[in-house]
Amino acid sequence: MFSTIYILWLRQIKRYLRSKSRIIGSLGQPILFLVALGFGFGPMYSASGQGNFIEFLAPGIIAMSIIFTAMYSGMEVIWDKQFGFLKETLVAPVSRFNIMLGRTLGGASVAMFQGILVLIISTFFGFQILSFSGLLLGFLFMFLIAVFFTALGTAIASVLEDMQGFQLIMSFLVMPIFFLSGALFPIEGINRTLYYIIRINPLTYGVDGLRQSLISEGYFSLGLDLVVLAILAIITLILGAKLFSKIQI
Repeated sequence: MFSTIYILWLRQIKRYLRSKSRIIGSLGQPILFLVALGFGFGPMYSASGQGNFIEFLAPGIIAMSIIFTAMYSGMEVIWDKQFGFLKETLVAPVSRFNIMLGRTLGGASVAMFQGILVLIISTFFGFQILSFSGLLLGFLFMFLIAVFFTALGTAIASVLEDMQGFQLIMSFLVMPIFFLSGALFPIEGINRTLYYIIRINPLTYGVDGLRQSLISEGYFSLGLDLVVLAILAIITLILGAKLFSKIQI
């Protein structure tokens, strides 16, 4: 069981580390958001007496880099379908749940590593982590965000055959999830309809948990953020395993 999970996890890690262009290219958008928004809206944010906008923004950008990497890891399922690797994997005498779990943990590890890179880069723009214990808790939230969205991407890819269709669905999901999570703006005082939409967004609790862990600022309780995200990650893993087990090659 564990050897299957480990081998598939290691495959994801090696594919990521061997693609230097992927690592560098995926950092472009987070850096652009940090520079354009952080320094563009920073003076207005500071003038309103709310502090340093980079510190508010950075956890949201870290979460953004994680979900983009995590969700698009599902594309590898379709890729493996088309090139025959998935068929060879599924006919092996191992549980499909273990296969799915190994792929998901691999994709989540890659997404989390991407988030850590953005966290390191954020410190060069003025972001400051308050404590080491908060950093460790932040890693936990980063991992839960990565697991949830990797499992979601895998679940969607399990029922699709067309790579272009997957990309369209991902674009349709990822951008609203990111922009309606409070990653770029405070939740306090917003339109009530928008507030309820934000409340049902899973990423909202991930971003809020990251902010509380790293800079001790948040809207919900830290316990609520952790419980909601953990439950959703487990549910999505189960759903992804069910859909993955029904793949026909």
